[in-house]
Amino acid sequence: MPISSPISAGPAGKPPVPVVAAVIVDERGRLLLARRPAHKKLGLKWEFPGGKVEPGETPAVAVARELREELGVEIEGIEPLPRFTHDYGFAVIDMIPLRCRLAPGSPAPHPHEHVGLVWVELSELDGYDLAPADLPVVVALRAEPR
Repeated sequence: MPISSPISAGPAGKPPVPVVAAVIVDERGRLLLARRPAHKKLGLKWEFPGGKVEPGETPAVAVARELREELGVEIEGIEPLPRFTHDYGFAVIDMIPLRCRLAPGSPAPHPHEHVGLVWVELSELDGYDLAPADLPVVVALRAEPR
């Protein structure tokens, strides 16, 4: 079974693949989830949008680029959340969750690379079949003081 843990080395000592995940919060406090296409790994799972950090990119630059590509949006107010590694069996990722919001004047999110988008309350996340690496992000969000 895939596991999540503090940052550690991947298989054969390879470093984990750095991946950013955007926890986009709207003015009502809802979070944006994106649904993966059926033909991709983890097909039809819901996730916080994002992707791989390219060589030379910071996580903040990577998340802004990924959200432009995947959703056609501009973001601001990027804040780090606790990072961790997750072992999918086929890959170990260094999950770097970042909270942000849409920038003023940004277009509404559009699913360029996903099959659906939905804004949800934190309390509604259990009703979505989330990608396993996103579950510790939900735990971290729920642990925050309100």
